[in-house]
Amino acid sequence: MSSVFSIALSSLQAESEAINTTGNNLANMNTDGFKGSDVDFKDLFSQYIGDASNYQTGLGVSLPVNNQLFTQGAIQSSTAPLSTAIQGNGFFVVNSPSNQQLFTRDGNFTQNAAGVLQTQTGENVQGWTAAANGTISTSGATGNIVLPAGTTLAPQATQNFSIDANLSATAVASTSTGTFSAPMQVVDSLGNTHELAITFTRSAASPNTWSYDVTIPGGDLTGGTVGTQQSVLAAPGTVTFNSDGTLSNAGGTAPVAVNINGLADGAANMSINWNQFDSNGNGLLTQYAQTSNLGSSTQDGSQAAQLNSVAIQTGGQVVAIYSNGQQKVEAQLAMANIQNPTSLENVGDNNFAVSTNTATPAIGAPQSGGRGQILGGSLESSNVDMATQFTNLIVYQSAYQASSRVISTANNMDQDLMQLIH
Repeated sequence: MSSVFSIALSSLQAESEAINTTGNNLANMNTDGFKGSDVDFKDLFSQYIGDASNYQTGLGVSLPVNNQLFTQGAIQSSTAPLSTAIQGNGFFVVNSPSNQQLFTRDGNFTQNAAGVLQTQTGENVQGWTAAANGTISTSGATGNIVLPAGTTLAPQATQNFSIDANLSATAVASTSTGTFSAPMQVVDSLGNTHELAITFTRSAASPNTWSYDVTIPGGDLTGGTVGTQQSVLAAPGTVTFNSDGTLSNAGGTAPVAVNINGLADGAANMSINWNQFDSNGNGLLTQYAQTSNLGSSTQDGSQAAQLNSVAIQTGGQVVAIYSNGQQKVEAQLAMANIQNPTSLENVGDNNFAVSTNTATPAIGAPQSGGRGQILGGSLESSNVDMATQFTNLIVYQSAYQASSRVISTANNMDQDLMQLIH
C-alpha cells in the first residue's frame, strides 16, 4: 500500500509539469517566432512481486520531457522595413552582448544608436557587409551589420545611353518631316544634368539612310555660345535601314562615341557610349511608315541623392533606398542550418544556444545548404495552436484529479485498517 502514495504523487508532479509547459505555450501565443513544446511522458521501471506469479507493478511516472517543436509558424505581413521572417529550415544568427553566438527565428529587428542591426533585446544580427560596388561574398566570416544613416549617395556620371525611336518611312527629305530630334538627358560627375539633342536627317539620295548628329547647348561648355548647339561627335554619322524597316548592322554594332569636353560647371570630361543595338544585336531604331517618334530612352547616370530608408528584402539583402529611387545593397543576412534543432537550449528572449548534443551549425546564405528563404516585410508567428493546448489542459487536469483521488482512496483504506486494529 505504501507505494501507491509515491505512484500517485509522481503523477501529480508530472501533470503539474505538463500544465506548466501548456501554460508557457499559451503565454507565448503572440510571441514572434516562438516554438511551442510538446510533453512526452515515460513510466518508471516496474518491479516483480514473486517470480512464480510473474506479477509486476509499476512505480509511477517520471517527470515529463519537453520536446521543442520547430514546425513552421504562420507568416504575417509587417509594415516595419526591418522585419523579416524565415520560411523553411534555419535560424537567424545573432551575437549576445557577451559575444556568445545565438540563434533565433524572431526577425523583428531594429537598429541601435550606432546603426547596428539588432534584435529587440539587444543581440547583434550577423551577416556579410557589401563591398563598395555592391557585391557580397558569403564565404567569409560573419560580422555585425551596420546600417547607413544620413548618407548622401554620390552622383554617377553617364557612361551609356540608348534611345528606342522610329524614323518615318514616309518622311520627305529637305522638309520638316525629314528631320527628327530626340532629347537625351545625361548626368556629369558633379551630378548636374545636360540636355543632349540627337538629330536625324533623311538623305535625299538614299531613302533608307539617315544622317545624325549629337549636340549640347553651347552654354554648358566653357567658351560656348549661349543659345547655340555644339556637336559632341568627332564627325556626324549615318544609320541605314533594311527593306523591312529594321536597322542594318552592316557597319557593325559598336556604340557611337559621344565625348563632352570642357564643361562649364567644372565637371570631368565625359566619354559616353550611344548604343544603337541591344545586347542581342537587335537595332533600337526602326524606319516604319509611322510618324517619327521617341519610344523610350535610358541612361546609366544618377544625380546625388539623400538616404530615405533602409529595408530588408526577400532573400535577406539589406538595401538602402535613396531619394532618386536608386537602391544600394548594403549587407546580406546570414542563416544557420542545424540538423538537430531539438537539441538547442532555450536561453530566453526567443534565442537558442548550442548544447553538447547539437550538430555544428552550417552558416551560409538563404536557400542554400538546406536553409530556407528569408521573407522581407514579414514576421513568423508562434506555432502554438490554442485548440490543441486547451485540449491538453483538460487531459492533464483530468489526470491530476484522478491521481488525487488515488491518494484519498488509499488514505481512506489506511484509516479503515487502523480502525480494525483498535
